Amino acid sequence: MALIKQMDLVSTFKPHWFSSGPDAADKRIQEELKATCEIPRHVAIIMDGNGRWARMKGKTRIEGHIAGVDSVRDVVEACAELGVGYLTLFTFSTENWKRPEREVSALMQLLIKVIGRETRELHDNNIRFNVIGNMNQLSEKVRRVLNGTIELTKNNSKLVLNIALSYSGKWDIVEACKSIAYEVSAGRLDPASIDEQLFTSCLSTSTAPDPELLIRTSGEFRVSNFMLWQTAYSEIYVTNTYWPDFRRSQLYEAIREFQNRERRFGLTSEQIHKQTIAASKL
Repeated sequence: MALIKQMDLVSTFKPHWFSSGPDAADKRIQEELKATCEIPRHVAIIMDGNGRWARMKGKTRIEGHIAGVDSVRDVVEACAELGVGYLTLFTFSTENWKRPEREVSALMQLLIKVIGRETRELHDNNIRFNVIGNMNQLSEKVRRVLNGTIELTKNNSKLVLNIALSYSGKWDIVEACKSIAYEVSAGRLDPASIDEQLFTSCLSTSTAPDPELLIRTSGEFRVSNFMLWQTAYSEIYVTNTYWPDFRRSQLYEAIREFQNRERRFGLTSEQIHKQTIAASKL
């Protein structure tokens, strides 16, 4: 299928995806999740499997990426309805620049087209759009579209949607180190004052809490250089579902699993139990 015809598939997306809201059954599941335990404030997702999904369906890789857009829309909507504060989607890594030029070009065109179509929808539904990653590697046209959406939605507060674009965890850490080194060399920062809190404040995610839940689709058990510092204590959920087939029902399963985990942060189960009892008496 010619690239231009593949891109025309974007026009088949329904224009208003927040308008109807959850149906009765879906709303019941959401209320159940909210009542059972705390909803994670920050969910991060490694959206993997578009290419394998496409190959399985006899489609091109770009058709797989286009199919994944519907998953993004459904998950963004569900997170907003659930009360998740931050959603970070690993969209394009620094290593992805090594992919065939045709695929990279198609992905950038898809990005421009989708963001251009969805900006008003995001804004009208109080979603703040943000990008983390090395935007200097992106073309001027891509940066212009992204910055326009960032500017329009900057005061929205229902959900912060972070798109990790031209991003890697190593890049994030190196950039933070450069920032700190510059402040030290300029005499504005005492090396003895460098601690975890300061380092975290220099990362691209400095305004967001660390993800409590990291989801990876397609059954791969690796973090692929994604948010290496921030996911130190994230609960990791891996599903065999390819990203284009991932919907809110799979998101709910991940959150249920998260709610059943005991997050110890280096403590013992007994210590956690005592803390829980003490907190309940306050």
